[in-house]
Amino acid sequence: MTLQAKLTLGTVLLVTIVVALISAVDLVDIMQNEFEHTLQRARVVEAVATDAVKQALNRPQALPFPGALETPELFDRLRSVMASSPVIVEVAVVSPDGAILADSFADRQGQTCPHYPDLTPLVNQDGWFEKLRVLLGRDATNLQIEQELGPPQLFVRVIVAPALIRDAIKPALNQSADIALISVIGAICVTFLFSAFAFRPLGRLRRQLDLLASGDYEPPERATGSPANDEVSIMASKVSLLGERLRGAQFEVSDLRGNMDRLVRDLEDAVFIFNRERRLVFASGLVDKFIGRDRSTLSGQTIAEIFPPSTNLGLLIDEAASTSIHIRNRRIPLTGAPESASVLLSVDLLEAQPGAANPGAGLIVRLRDPEAQRQIGRQLQTADRLAAISRVSGGVAHEVKNPLNAILLHVEVARSKLARGDTDVEPQMEIISREILRLDRVVKTFLDFTRPVELKLRPVLLQQVLGEIADLARPQAAAANIQVVAAPEASAADGVEVSVDSDLFKQAVLNVVVNAIQAMPEGGELRFEASVSKDTAEIRISDTGPGIPPDLKEKIFRLYFTTKTGGSGIGLAMTFRIVQLHDGTIDFSSEPGKGTTFVIRLPLAV
Repeated sequence: MTLQAKLTLGTVLLVTIVVALISAVDLVDIMQNEFEHTLQRARVVEAVATDAVKQALNRPQALPFPGALETPELFDRLRSVMASSPVIVEVAVVSPDGAILADSFADRQGQTCPHYPDLTPLVNQDGWFEKLRVLLGRDATNLQIEQELGPPQLFVRVIVAPALIRDAIKPALNQSADIALISVIGAICVTFLFSAFAFRPLGRLRRQLDLLASGDYEPPERATGSPANDEVSIMASKVSLLGERLRGAQFEVSDLRGNMDRLVRDLEDAVFIFNRERRLVFASGLVDKFIGRDRSTLSGQTIAEIFPPSTNLGLLIDEAASTSIHIRNRRIPLTGAPESASVLLSVDLLEAQPGAANPGAGLIVRLRDPEAQRQIGRQLQTADRLAAISRVSGGVAHEVKNPLNAILLHVEVARSKLARGDTDVEPQMEIISREILRLDRVVKTFLDFTRPVELKLRPVLLQQVLGEIADLARPQAAAANIQVVAAPEASAADGVEVSVDSDLFKQAVLNVVVNAIQAMPEGGELRFEASVSKDTAEIRISDTGPGIPPDLKEKIFRLYFTTKTGGSGIGLAMTFRIVQLHDGTIDFSSEPGKGTTFVIRLPLAV
């Protein structure tokens, strides 16, 4: 169904609903007015009948009660007041037990008059639905109003028939229905005529849009031969301008694609972008290197045609596309290549909302050479190690400067003595000799610290290493009244392996543990924890000591820096170096008065 048909039908439906509502409201008003008029007439009849009964009872020559009510004059009076209203069917004078003493029908005298529902609350209190139910009910009972007289105790009843009320308002209802029907028909005709006139320019605009899509669009001035001064022509001009912008956007996308192609080629990756139908819309980078085909021949092909499911690479990509899962740098051996040849696969979904599983979304497949990534990783590691050496050796300048200053000072003292002819320079020579030995120890320590270390790496269980370190720390901790708390064996790190030189790594962690024990001379708690996130294992050593002051945090890992009397300032610097040699990181968080937590992160064993 076209938009024009939908709008037309919607307008017709809206007009019909409005007319129906107006007619319903009019019907309710007619019904309410008729009920009010009926109640008003019934009360007038009741008042006249009551006055006639009082006159019959108070007449001097009247018979004793109830004979005074059986006169022809009262019967004629009651019958005449009943006939004054077409909806009143009976006027009766009854006793408290319902016996008819006088009636508008002579043959009803002496019979029992039923007690009908009261008309007054129906008119004044009940809603339109209850009134409509009374009017339309097939077995609807009569209604009444009643006036009590006494003494003697009598009741004047005026009885109304709902069927007669319905007949009274039927002409008005028919007239209202005719007006509603004529209004609906007229509204439909006017709506169809208006839609045909109003949507005709939109049809012309639609044709212009079709021309724009086919590339043959002409501005309305040339198409019609008249200036574009109406709303639709102005809109067509704006559509033409939009088309120019879209064509400009296409050129920008083309340039962006070329830039992306050069960027991916520089990164030595291959990138494939598939649309919702899983057909290739873009391929860039070293495509021929990874799949052995020229990328110009791949456009429009499906995933299965480019990456056959019979291969390891195709099977994994097909599974990722079918289950809407993301893959990050998964190492996959290449089919038909040497055993050592492999590729790093990443698969991402082009989703409307992050995290929403949408099998119909597009797909990005990225292939990367592991060797190129390793080279970049080695370069970054070299830069990190150079930065680490610079950071760790920051304290060496201070240790070298002090002996040099002492040597220079005492050389000047010895020179002054010799200039005065004093040859007793033995004290100065001893100090100079002692400072030279001290300087020699500093230099040797630094050379030992920076000398290349041959690591003997092997995969070991993370929980096992952590347990062995905790066992080594327990005797010294127990002597200092420190409780050692190790993470439970069944944890997130259970079964996880890291590739480390066990002896060197234990030495590095024990340096942290010893410092933690020495920071709690009054006892406390030493906690070991381990966790795993993605491809990294994390070891946390926490103490409940006084913490590290904020102004010392930048100096903790410097060589020769120490805050302890008799400390060498080598332990944490050595720990920092060993962790760096394992391609890991070490950091800490501390809050004065609440303790310190050292965090060591290591890559998982491949």
